[in-house]
Amino acid sequence: MIYILNIETATKQCSVSVSKNNELIALRELAEENFNHAEKLHVFIEEVMTESNIKLSDLNAVSVSKGPGSYTGLRIGVSTAKGLCYALDIPLIAIDTLQIIAKQIQISEGIIQPMIDARRMEVFTASFDQKHQIVGQTKALVLDENSFEDIQEKIHFIGDGAEKSEAVLKSERFVYYSHLKYPSAKEMVELSYDAYLNKKFEDVAYFEPYYLKDFMLTTKK
Repeated sequence: MIYILNIETATKQCSVSVSKNNELIALRELAEENFNHAEKLHVFIEEVMTESNIKLSDLNAVSVSKGPGSYTGLRIGVSTAKGLCYALDIPLIAIDTLQIIAKQIQISEGIIQPMIDARRMEVFTASFDQKHQIVGQTKALVLDENSFEDIQEKIHFIGDGAEKSEAVLKSERFVYYSHLKYPSAKEMVELSYDAYLNKKFEDVAYFEPYYLKDFMLTTKK
């Protein structure tokens, strides 16, 4: 049996799951505006481990959402995952946050365009095909009425950034899933298991989250 702890903290949702082989066996998640990831994450880990009826020493790997996303959220998730991997001497797996979002829907035509809100009219986004494989580069995009005019296929927008895109992008080609806002650790199950089987592991000592943009510290005037 392959047991993997999956950690997702890249957005407003703090999400943790445990999987056995390719099967979800426990999940805890909560989305809050005030980012209580530091407070919730370790509690959720304890709860899913208890529900799974296994010990930390039974884990074969830890997977973490690597970004793009919230600077603070990513730091919390990655530092926790790295700490567990160090202590347990097990592999670290990193999963693309946008791919995790894309996995929430199945499509028969077009592309999936997951979007993470990056404030104002900016989003973090990438394009994925019907098999959830990336086909368009990850980028920070400022949305306007001309965004995606070069893509003639049907586009399925998903994530908390899709809500703002709906206000400016009007076309019969565009499909919106506004109710699916945040990445979840349950969508990490298949991705992390596949990565484990293919030994796609990170260097625990040197791995850093993929922020996409430099962290900007602002002060009040």
